[in-house]
Amino acid sequence: MFDFSYVILVLPMLLLSMIAQANVSSTFQKYSRILAANRMTAAEAARRILDSRGLHHIQIIRVAGNLTDHFDPKNNVLALSETVHDSPSVAAIGVAAHEAGHAIQHAEGYVPVRIRSAIVPITQFGSKLSMPIVILGLILGVYPLAYAGILLFGTVAVFQLVTLPTEFDASRRAMAVLSEGYLTDEERVGTKKVLTAAAMTYVAALFVSLASLLRLLLIVNRRR
Repeated sequence: MFDFSYVILVLPMLLLSMIAQANVSSTFQKYSRILAANRMTAAEAARRILDSRGLHHIQIIRVAGNLTDHFDPKNNVLALSETVHDSPSVAAIGVAAHEAGHAIQHAEGYVPVRIRSAIVPITQFGSKLSMPIVILGLILGVYPLAYAGILLFGTVAVFQLVTLPTEFDASRRAMAVLSEGYLTDEERVGTKKVLTAAAMTYVAALFVSLASLLRLLLIVNRRR
């Protein structure tokens, strides 16, 4: 039987997510061609930002991939991708400053970061077992079990919801620190566009999760 709930709810959000991903890639490529006047590389900028906040212990490494940049709080490592680490572009410096912003968040005990870290185990558990539990509940006709699976799936949406302020705050911190002699006003315009495009991918991911959650509720209620 054709699933109209998927077409109406989930598919548009998936398309939105694909558009957001394509936009961040094209925006990054565009501003990767604009080099900072001071020719500082992204890795050098990240090192200066971290050191200025007393985070000398955080190591900066180069990792494979494109836009695979991330901060690992367990190992105190700021990983910059191949397209970012050695680049002096305004796009790369913006990405590096954003990840440095995450490091500063952890150092300061930023509340959304603490909440997100606390619910990671629950989210991992929920993302793996939610759908099998929902399906099992539907097959057996045990609807409280199906609703329990939906509740577990909801933890993924909660995680993504908490991720939003974390990402927007990291970008805000990045833009603020880059005004401290790292980039000119004109250069920061491009940087802001890159970070805004990246932030929209997290918004789209949240919409996908919420649409999927609503679809599961509709399916279980319809079967009841």
